[in-house]
Amino acid sequence: MLSARSLFQEIVDNDDSFQLFCSIAASGESQGGWENARIAALVPDGMRELAPKITRHGVDEDKHGRIFRALLRKRGLPPVPVPPETDYTMLLERRGIGLAHEKLRREEPLTEEDIVVYLAHSRVTEQRAADQMDMLVRYFGDHPVVGKAVRMISHDEDNHLAYCHEELLRLVREGHGRTIQRVLRDSALAEISVYRDVSLAVTDHMGRLLRWPASKRGVLAAGIHGTYAYERFAGWHRMISLRPPERRDALGGLPVNAAEYA
Repeated sequence: MLSARSLFQEIVDNDDSFQLFCSIAASGESQGGWENARIAALVPDGMRELAPKITRHGVDEDKHGRIFRALLRKRGLPPVPVPPETDYTMLLERRGIGLAHEKLRREEPLTEEDIVVYLAHSRVTEQRAADQMDMLVRYFGDHPVVGKAVRMISHDEDNHLAYCHEELLRLVREGHGRTIQRVLRDSALAEISVYRDVSLAVTDHMGRLLRWPASKRGVLAAGIHGTYAYERFAGWHRMISLRPPERRDALGGLPVNAAEYA
């Protein structure tokens, strides 16, 4: 029987698939670290109070990249190039979602609307990340190889999602509600499409590395398309709701140390 647990176990047990999985994850997290560092440096004067939290967000993402690279080192595996069709972050940017890297490379301060766009886009992508890590913790939180790593990353992703809810609700009260709802909707609809495409691409690469039969690949592809159909019909609404988080000021303290992954 196919299950998330059995599929991920196959990926972890095989050097080639584990190498690709960790390389994709490390690349995405490192991109997120760079993006947040640039946004923190370019925050407009009227929103400078957000800069430490944005910086903390980027520090966490950098840490996650180090964690995935450290998992590779422990197996004696180098990172491999990330296939462009699996690059979730860049595919979202090509859809016009989030802040373009070209804008972040400039030395010009961002606008208040740019920060609203950043937070709304993050609320959507952090929901995906938190859900994925929650699943991995449920199935592999006690795993001897990846258990500690997935627990640490899952804790951080929950913090990131709480931070997005809290700051967006504050900005709604300050009059940005209409922009926030528009960006949330646009981001969610683009994200579910990109997530489907990336999932299909990753499944194709993993299938070749693990020599999955065509029937297994077909079942997995059908499941991915089914998930997309549900999300496109109704599930995307969950990605745009805003509610006061249980964790308040989630990014207000110091990052959780991960010295063993340095």
